[in-house]
Amino acid sequence: MVGKQGRVTGKIGPGLVGEVMIAVRGGVEAFYAHPTVPDEEIPLATIVVVVEYLPPRTVYVARALG
Repeated sequence: MVGKQGRVTGKIGPGLVGEVMIAVRGGVEAFYAHPTVPDEEIPLATIVVVVEYLPPRTVYVARALG
């Protein structure tokens, strides 16, 4: 999971549990998402990269470069 890219479908930010869609196992699945920088806000449709994965459905993400 670490290193995979996804798209934000539920705003990520302080005090919020966001959502990202990530391609896995031949499909796309939803994961609960938190920012790697505690006070960062990541808006809808932003492309992010998974920095940490906590099974079964939680990821910590950062904005993808580029």
